Amino acid sequence: MKTPKATSGDKPAAKPAKVPMRPANRVGAKSRRGFAAMSAETQRRIASQGGKASHASGRGHRFSADEARDAGRKGGLISRRGPGKDDE
Repeated sequence: MKTPKATSGDKPAAKPAKVPMRPANRVGAKSRRGFAAMSAETQRRIASQGGKASHASGRGHRFSADEARDAGRKGGLISRRGPGKDDE
């Protein structure tokens, strides 16, 4: 004897499992983690230490006025191209 097949009307639909929302998925409220949770003074102190360590190890770079001028000019040229223009 064959048993009738179950149809969607026989059982109530299963509810999806509740998944806790991660901070990045919340709308409106954000949790403060890492640097965002620190005071501005603490952030500055840590960033300053990183800059000093970079220069002490020889990896830091300080732009001269000419280098900074050239970099600003190149950045300005790139940003003025507008959408849809290909690299040349």
